[in-house]
Amino acid sequence: MSTQAVKKTKKGTAQKSLEESFLELCRLIAETDDERFIRDFFGCLFTPAERKDFANRWLLVKEIDKGTTQREIARRFGMSLCKITRGSRELHKDGSAFRRMLEKLKSKQTQTK
Repeated sequence: MSTQAVKKTKKGTAQKSLEESFLELCRLIAETDDERFIRDFFGCLFTPAERKDFANRWLLVKEIDKGTTQREIARRFGMSLCKITRGSRELHKDGSAFRRMLEKLKSKQTQTK
């Protein structure tokens, strides 16, 4: 097998392992209903900067959903227009996971009122 073919095989195997690990984490989190445990797990998994980015992405999706302009979001929260545009594009896709999560949030908020 050529060196190039070995590199492609290793890269493909590594990519598959990454995807399997990601799916495994998604399944485990979906099965967990302990908010504190999930928060602690994310605290271990992500650096403070990564947690901030994670929270900022959710914040921008909620702001877009409220009708806040992209420029206003950028100004108020110091986010790049590129990142905001990506979030907006994902939110407006058919079957958007962002949209479904927002509906879940709104449903919870309605139940607690």
